[in-house]
Amino acid sequence: MYLTTMLERVPGFLRSFYFLAGVAFLAWMFLFDANDLIKQYDVYSKWRELNTEKEYYLSEIDKVKKDRAELLSSPELLEKFAREKYIMKRPGEDVFLLVPQEEE
Repeated sequence: MYLTTMLERVPGFLRSFYFLAGVAFLAWMFLFDANDLIKQYDVYSKWRELNTEKEYYLSEIDKVKKDRAELLSSPELLEKFAREKYIMKRPGEDVFLLVPQEEE
């Protein structure tokens, strides 16, 4: 008896089969489906992260292309680059590396 009086107080469109089926469908899609909201958010955040990485790598590619063009244009710059980056030396030269001491 108490249940029937409570159901009579609920508006008719909320008791409709189509409304209840729609709410159940939305609950299923948002909470239980393979592509629910949490997974969609994870995919979106991963997409944003990959886009920032893409921008970083594109800028690095531009830097490398610029460095390559400079190195191939002058043999002096090529020798300087090889000595600084790859610690290359001419025959008969000694190379000393200065490594900063680690603080404890």
